[in-house]
Amino acid sequence: MTMVATPPPPLPVRQRTQIPSGGLSPMLGRLAVERATGVLMREGGLLHLVDGQVVYAESPSTPGLDVLLIAHGALDEDGWREAVAEAATRRRVGRFLVDSGRISEGALELCHLGALYDAAYFVLGPSSAPARFRYGEAHWLGPVHPVPVAGVERETLRRRELLRRIWPDPAIDEAPLQRTDRRAGPAVTPRQGEVLDLIDGVRTAADISRALGRPAFHTLVDVRRLAGVGAVTTRPHQTPGPAPEPSPVPDPLPNPLSSPVPVPDPIPSPVPDAFPAPGPLTASNPVPGPGPMPGPLPPAQAPSPAPEAGVPVPADVLPPFADPHITLLKRLRDALEAL
Repeated sequence: MTMVATPPPPLPVRQRTQIPSGGLSPMLGRLAVERATGVLMREGGLLHLVDGQVVYAESPSTPGLDVLLIAHGALDEDGWREAVAEAATRRRVGRFLVDSGRISEGALELCHLGALYDAAYFVLGPSSAPARFRYGEAHWLGPVHPVPVAGVERETLRRRELLRRIWPDPAIDEAPLQRTDRRAGPAVTPRQGEVLDLIDGVRTAADISRALGRPAFHTLVDVRRLAGVGAVTTRPHQTPGPAPEPSPVPDPLPNPLSSPVPVPDPIPSPVPDAFPAPGPLTASNPVPGPGPMPGPLPPAQAPSPAPEAGVPVPADVLPPFADPHITLLKRLRDALEAL
């Protein structure tokens, strides 16, 4: 009888995160290939390279190595200031901390890697500005534990995927946070409770990380888990209200220099009677002379009251402001009639 050997089942293999072609930063990949030394400047922060490997990372969204060391009690502030003053110009601050006995080499490497991966997550995030690289610039900390570029990119992608599974909305990572009115739900852990106590509607996740002295990525994990249970949300965006309707513009006042000014109609004056046509020149009808000159003008009298409507004005009554030419013609007519 022939025995047939059955192959053993394949062992489970952990799926590794695949880095897309070109990497998270094409420039960073080229620098790794050429084994460049210097600093890569991106919108989210800085990556320091030595021989094409990442030796340090900085980001305004994360606490620095000094904050992590002091917060965990591995070093005091005076020891850190002394190390920077003594060895920063020689780019050997990390070596000075170990050689002077202020911190063990293992503790320094552990905190260094935590700060490096924490800041690199934000440095390699989406960027809207072009990256720049400055050759030859070394970091003042000095080499502690260099990390290959591929390892930094792989860890960054793993962290992105972890946050996406916890809570898919990335807006909560940078927005001001506020607590909700959640009355029931799963209890939060003591670590999450410390984060929840600092949420006041103003602080962001980065602010809370600096206040607690924790890596920013760890705070993002707690914030997204709190958002998943409905305990935290972002502060509502203040949307501007509708613009007020413009008030009606009043009609401009008439310009007295350009608008016609209404002139009141003059009071009608009586038209004098027609003069009699002169007859033929005879002895009995001589040419009329000028006759006697009219006497002095009578003194001015107060104006008569205005007549009521519909009452005719007598012909011999003229208002004091009548036309002087008409007055003169009337007197001339009276003088001629008196001849």
